[in-house]
Formats: sequence, structure tokens, C-alpha cells
Amino acid sequence: MVAPTCLPLVIRRCHACASRRFRADGAFRVNANHKLIDAWLLALCTSCEETAKLTVLERMRVRSVRPELLDRLHGNDPVPAAELLQDPVVRRRNRIALDWNDAWRLDTGGSDHGDREVVELAVRFAARIPVRPVRLIARGCGSSRAETERLIAEGKLVSAVRLNGKLSDDFTFTIKR
Repeated sequence: MVAPTCLPLVIRRCHACASRRFRADGAFRVNANHKLIDAWLLALCTSCEETAKLTVLERMRVRSVRPELLDRLHGNDPVPAAELLQDPVVRRRNRIALDWNDAWRLDTGGSDHGDREVVELAVRFAARIPVRPVRLIARGCGSSRAETERLIAEGKLVSAVRLNGKLSDDFTFTIKR
């Protein structure tokens, strides 16, 4: 199981120091003007601590926003922050990308495969975290990426999905000894 450990870093240029990394901790700013509402996710520059506002809601009618989402935004809940950062509309509107390095963990659940000739394994994602399958397999099997790539080249590690790109969907693979 691939699960997030924290919110990913936001990649966006800082207007104060030209850094490219922001840290979001789930703090929101909500502003209502009569029947319209705006909401921003606040992110701090990792270099100069300058605050950037990432637009989440813009000039929306208050009645069109789900009450539970509004309560979570007012309460600075990190769960909607994670969901909103992964929303392609929010990322495109704010012209940001996400850096998932060191923001996820791999739980293998203890492997007791013994000395079987063929082992089929499944990888499940708790969130849409784009990770290279070669890196996941190497970490899960306790080997190097070079060793994992060698197994792929020799045909001893196979999958229905391409293993050298990035994936964020569940997949299975087979190791032949």
C-alpha cells in the first residue's frame, strides 16, 4: 500500500525570493461578501516564509458550497487540503505542480513469499500519488533500482503496465526467479 505521510510540496515560483517550493499545512482563508464566497489554501515559501494564496473557491454562491466543506475550510482541516491539491482544476487555475518526494510511504505488510518460483504482487494506492513503479518495487523488495531495471530487462519482472513511467493507479506485477 502506497500512502501519503504529509501534504506534498507545491511547485510554484515565489515572487519574493524566486524559490520554487511552497509548504501547505492545511490553513485556509475564507472571505464572504454578501452571497458570494472566496476561499484560498495558504502555502508558505520554504526559503523566505512568504505566504501564497492558492485559489480554491472564487466568487461562488454560498448556497452552492457544501456545508460540510465550508465547515472544514473554516476549521483548517488538512483533509480537504490534500483533496484540493490533487484536484486538476485547482492545480491548473493556480498554475502549480506537486512534489511528492518524501511525502509517501510504502507499507509491504510483511512479505512471506518463501522460495516460490513465481510471485504475483499487487500495489494499491491510498491516494493519487504519482510514483515510478521501478522505485516502488525496488523499495518494497529491498533491492536497488538498477537491480530492478535489470530484472525487467531480463524478463524476470513483468507487468501489464509500463514500469518505467509514473503511475498513480493500482497495478500488479510478477517476479520470476
